[in-house]
Amino acid sequence: MSLPSESYLIGLIGDGVTPSLTPPMHEREGAAHGLLYLYRPIDLAALGLPAESVGELVRAARNLGFNGLNITHPCKQLVLAYLDEIDDDAARLGAVNTVVIRPDGTTVGHNTDWSGFLSAFRAGLPGAALGRVVQFGAGGAGSAVAYALLAAGVEHLSIVDVDGARAEERAAELAHLFPSASVEGRTTAGLASLLEAADGVVHCTPMGMAAHPGTPFDTSLLDARQWVADIVYRPIETQLVREARAIGCRVLDGGRMAVGQAVDAFRIFTGLEPDAERMRAHFLELIEREAVATAAGVR
Repeated sequence: MSLPSESYLIGLIGDGVTPSLTPPMHEREGAAHGLLYLYRPIDLAALGLPAESVGELVRAARNLGFNGLNITHPCKQLVLAYLDEIDDDAARLGAVNTVVIRPDGTTVGHNTDWSGFLSAFRAGLPGAALGRVVQFGAGGAGSAVAYALLAAGVEHLSIVDVDGARAEERAAELAHLFPSASVEGRTTAGLASLLEAADGVVHCTPMGMAAHPGTPFDTSLLDARQWVADIVYRPIETQLVREARAIGCRVLDGGRMAVGQAVDAFRIFTGLEPDAERMRAHFLELIEREAVATAAGVR
């Protein structure tokens, strides 16, 4: 039996990342390619470290021979100051979630939040109408998703947030990057008319997660002709996804983006083409296993 010819050591820096499903997804895909692929969470909470320690952790990873790092909350913006290079899309977004450590020790930052959503959107909702889209949430994830929607060709994007000033600021930034599109920031006022005119709706807030049940708006305002995308994936069948599907809408669950991010990061780290459907199947297996364990009181 021949041994794998290449090995990879990858880490995930963030707060509360120990339960992340990204490490097992990467490791199994690495094994499928015949690689020795080890991916370990570097949990700020478990280590008792502040977010500002991300620079020190990147340096330590480089010195210890890591090939790359994924970066998540609350370090995606902070890490920029400690990298040698940042690709154009990550620079425009002002956030990095994937860092390649080259053999010479230099570091390059990428962002697969936006590209992961874009690939998920194209695969999961092919031919979706892009005339008018309403997005809920103007936070970090929302910024990446809005960037992806505009890159996909959305003509008019309304970003809705309870913080109207934040929504307007994000809209202005994106309008500058995508001058051919119309981008506006909105509060939750006047949702009925806004949703009535929409071709699609995207949800980018924590609502729908196990700790934040519910939907960001009254789903009776939806119409079967519309498509609905959610980025929440725990649970993967959120109330929004469930109710939108029952109405007749085409839906995109949050697991698609989670897998899309991992697919793109794996490609960046290894230079190999991952099997997106295989990674999706493994992701769903992990989600199901987690649900069964939770129901049994294991976690």
